[in-house]
Amino acid sequence: MENPFELIMQKLERIENLFLNHNVERAGNNKTKPYSEIMSVQQLSDYLDLSKSHIYKKTSSREIPHSKRGKKLYFEKSVIDDWVLENKITTSDEIEQLAANYIINNKRF
Repeated sequence: MENPFELIMQKLERIENLFLNHNVERAGNNKTKPYSEIMSVQQLSDYLDLSKSHIYKKTSSREIPHSKRGKKLYFEKSVIDDWVLENKITTSDEIEQLAANYIINNKRF
């Protein structure tokens, strides 16, 4: 007589494989925007290590990307990440590489 637990485990593995394959197919067909985290002023304050008053000042001067619903402010994490990194400081090595590429590509002979 076959062990009933082994039969159950085999069936569960088949169900799991079907489920995983189905989710992979659905993920490949999903054209919607991936979930993005929405933050409140307090969460953004903690995330950026800035005071709430500083965040309010930046929103009132339209320096930081945000959305407003009624009196509440909302911040999309991915947009904030892009905003924080948009003024990247170029390293010395990157400047040297850019200069070398410019000289190579713009020879005046």
